[in-house]
Amino acid sequence: MTEQQWPGLDLRHLTAFQAVAVTGSFAAAAKRLGYTQPAVSQQIAALEKIVGHRLFERASGRSISELTEAGESLLAHVDAVLKRLASARADLETLADGGAATLRIGALQTIAVRIVPLLVRRMLSGAHPVRLEVREDVDDTSMLAELEAGLLDFAFVMLPVDDRRFRTLELVEDPYFLVAPRGDRRAREIASLTELERVPMIGRSTCRCWEIVTAQFHAAGIEPNYVFRSDDAFSVIGHVRSGLGLAIVSQLTIEMVNTDDIEVVPLNGLIAPRRLVLAWNRDREHSATEARLLGLTRNLSAELRRAQPQSRHLVAAAGYVGRVA
Repeated sequence: MTEQQWPGLDLRHLTAFQAVAVTGSFAAAAKRLGYTQPAVSQQIAALEKIVGHRLFERASGRSISELTEAGESLLAHVDAVLKRLASARADLETLADGGAATLRIGALQTIAVRIVPLLVRRMLSGAHPVRLEVREDVDDTSMLAELEAGLLDFAFVMLPVDDRRFRTLELVEDPYFLVAPRGDRRAREIASLTELERVPMIGRSTCRCWEIVTAQFHAAGIEPNYVFRSDDAFSVIGHVRSGLGLAIVSQLTIEMVNTDDIEVVPLNGLIAPRRLVLAWNRDREHSATEARLLGLTRNLSAELRRAQPQSRHLVAAAGYVGRVA
């Protein structure tokens, strides 16, 4: 390897290398990139010549290609380079569209319903033109991946997140409540997590927030008796109304539905609240429009925190659809 060879490094080399490393084969990488397999092989061969190391073990008769030690070392750097390029592309794209900056925002479903519209209204009322693209999800795992890849500019997610990759602005705490059909007194009789084992429970399926709740169950040494599971908040509440079981849901979820026919009981610290934040890629440099969104979010966070104590009290009384702001 000579220093003079490195200027010949091409973005196509890095993209092909990452694709083979992720998919584990040259054929799968070619399909992912829309190349022919020989083209991918040529890119990898050129990269190996430039860096002076064999990057993949190509076992005879096997379609799987495994990274060598040198390949493993290079992959971490390539991932970082491609992420920075994705961030650079996203930064430049905000200058397009006739001068109107475009912000792509992801949000957990409850935040998208209850909080994001308040922020959108304030962003669109400003003097400078801005185009907003908002998408929601019941889980924030995919949004964090898109945030890192530069496909989203901001995402409203929950802690914890990897602070080596993301910066965050704390929005509000979202406490959990126990929900039961109207007239069902079992919810008010729960004084500890262990007592949940004796009632039928409706839980979430795969979302990260429920993984955190489940970890608290396991720490208390219990395994709830699930009779239904869904990541759709409206489905969970609907099955509570039917009398199938009780559910643990957050305040923002409760504020999405009518509570006339359900009991809503505080858990009094038995389950730690969700900590909701606005997150962005640590490598991003903020434009003026992005800085404005951060400022508005900071103001909105202060308003939510001031309103929350009263809102918790009203939600706990049941029969009241709480106001967030």
